[in-house]
Amino acid sequence: MNLNYKHIGRRIRQERIRNNLSQEKLAEMTDSSPQYISHIETGRKKASLEMLVRIANALDVTADQLIAENLTASRYRCDAELSRLIAGCSSYERRIILDIALATRYSLEENRWLIITDKS
Repeated sequence: MNLNYKHIGRRIRQERIRNNLSQEKLAEMTDSSPQYISHIETGRKKASLEMLVRIANALDVTADQLIAENLTASRYRCDAELSRLIAGCSSYERRIILDIALATRYSLEENRWLIITDKS
């Protein structure tokens, strides 16, 4: 399996910018150099698993959010998209989104029979 390191680098850059961090600050937070961060973001260097975890922790995202474009399972893509959706939300907003998701799931389970009986 070949990972697309340019996609990973783009996601890292997007998250770094979203967090209002410079390459210098991210390098400081991950105990690396700004040049190395730049090379990772452009796909010229391959980040080790350890470095990906350090970057993910510094950016307050999951590692799978950074490699999402490389995952083939749709569930992982969906999970990554949901994670990105709530990443910038406040605790209050996350609680509301969770309540809506739980209510939706409950309604889907309670009304599953409608799918079976609906012939239109």
